[in-house]
Amino acid sequence: MQELSWQKSSFSGGPEGNCLHIATAPDGTIRLRESDTPDTVLATDPGALAGLLRHVRVQDR
Repeated sequence: MQELSWQKSSFSGGPEGNCLHIATAPDGTIRLRESDTPDTVLATDPGALAGLLRHVRVQDR
């Protein structure tokens, strides 16, 4: 498997040091992991992640 290029979320890095990392896999899926458990990786497609983010933004209002 090709090594992924992980990027830290711009919302990460609070005083606890918890960070969310995101990467795009060669097949186009989005991969997510937390800094405290980097071996646990979630996979989703871009459309599903966009839908989740829209929902979270609406709930935050």
